[in-house]
Amino acid sequence: MKMTLASIAHGRSGDRGNYANVAVIAYTPAGFAWLHEHLTAAVVARYFTTLGPSRVERFQAPNLNALNFLLYDMLAGGASRSLRSDSQGKTLALALLQMPLDAPPADLAAMTRKG
Repeated sequence: MKMTLASIAHGRSGDRGNYANVAVIAYTPAGFAWLHEHLTAAVVARYFTTLGPSRVERFQAPNLNALNFLLYDMLAGGASRSLRSDSQGKTLALALLQMPLDAPPADLAAMTRKG
């Protein structure tokens, strides 16, 4: 079964000069545990390969059920220099949340938003 990352998480993104900052926040601790194991810096780098990040670094915020990714040299110079339509990287979290994933074999209901 397939799902998107948005099934188990939400996100925010923005710029840090020429770097993009993308946070992925799991809805539940079970979702965070799954993301912690499967959503690696290498996976995110592959997903955004066409936008050319030179490096992707992952940071953890387990108290928030969140992972934060710093994508280096991603914004073609940054907000004041870039000719990209999203020069501040504001849509990158939404793009990442559309990543197709194989549904976890564990209880998916424990990872999704309640209510």
